[in-house]
Amino acid sequence: MIAIQEKSLALQVRPDFPILHQQIQESPLVYLDSAATSQKPTSVLAALQDYYEQDNANVHRGVHTLSGRATDAYEGARDKVAAFVNAASRQEIVYTRNASEGINLVAYSWGMNNLKAGDEVILTVMEHHSNLIPWQWVAQKTGAVLKFVELDENQAFDLEQFKTLINDRTKLVGVVHVSNTLGCINPVEEIVVIAHQYDAKVLIDACQSVPHMPIDVQKIDCDWLVASGHKMCAPTGIGFLYGKLDLLRSMPPFLGGGEMIADVFLDHATYADLPHKFEAGTPAIGEAVGLGAAVDYLTQIGMDKIHAYEAELTAYLFKRLREIPEVQIYGPQPHADGTGRAALASFTAGDVHPHDLSTILDQAGVAIRAGHHCTQPLHRHLKVSSTARASLYFYNTREEIDAFINSLKEAVEFFSSIFG
Repeated sequence: MIAIQEKSLALQVRPDFPILHQQIQESPLVYLDSAATSQKPTSVLAALQDYYEQDNANVHRGVHTLSGRATDAYEGARDKVAAFVNAASRQEIVYTRNASEGINLVAYSWGMNNLKAGDEVILTVMEHHSNLIPWQWVAQKTGAVLKFVELDENQAFDLEQFKTLINDRTKLVGVVHVSNTLGCINPVEEIVVIAHQYDAKVLIDACQSVPHMPIDVQKIDCDWLVASGHKMCAPTGIGFLYGKLDLLRSMPPFLGGGEMIADVFLDHATYADLPHKFEAGTPAIGEAVGLGAAVDYLTQIGMDKIHAYEAELTAYLFKRLREIPEVQIYGPQPHADGTGRAALASFTAGDVHPHDLSTILDQAGVAIRAGHHCTQPLHRHLKVSSTARASLYFYNTREEIDAFINSLKEAVEFFSSIFG
């Protein structure tokens, strides 16, 4: 459990994360890759173990005790997720394997049935591949046109350009809430207001925002929102799609099979009500239970508290990175207090390849990301093939940032000596 005492949030919670207490290459692990996947607290691990040891059974289909307990835990987790993002109804939360599946669900169920030749879909150059490729496929099948918002002078969402792109032909705006590469926090509430003036729907990729800040889907007023459990202390293989109730009801099923039906005949079938219409087959029951436990854990800490602590870390991270002249950081700068962007930094260090940096840092026990972060078009826009990325979560400390910076300085000096 979380210790209640006067010390930094990270020091309070770190005992809950066993994986963080190990040596890598004879150095303490410094895990700075939470934008790729977060670590899991003991309460989530215990929830998974308890489910499989005591309640494991298929949901909805059985009348025996184990099935009843499994169903209660599975559906109880849905209630927790609905409350976590302030959905108006539990029926507005659809379990998916991940955010990618949620976007594909919208693309196939809504996009293929509502878009036609000449309709326009507005995305951004910073989108994760998961919010790009499905819409490429839909455009190829329907004749819809994709348009892209570029970056402003701060390497953030260009709101003024967006206003010039949107028009009466726009049917959908798909936008990442927080860029996993640039760290910018996009003005989703304003985007939604503008889009709805043109009767366009809005889909938000919230993978990098739901784990780090309070999210209120009713306040944002988006039509759909997706998130992945594994980035918010939950297991892999579970995520969710939020959608407005009437909109989800108007959409046909995405996959066919058991669970999503009402009545089946040899030549036709009728479908279950929401949200089960979109949850074909035996679901990821244990993973959903783990997601519910993760929501409990984050709620107990408080998303406002997490967001505030991460802002402090962001300010310190950027302060330390500025000490290295060779480092170029992409995306907007944070405000003095660390607010205004996410707790991550994608960067290059002179002529040193990011993969080489990551390899050298790993030898010091520091885990960072290197590559295109599933944003190849953005990297082309930035005119770099790849970047290194350090991403923080509430279990990281200033001391870990210091260890990262010290190792980064040593790596840069090492490669400088080689390159001359």
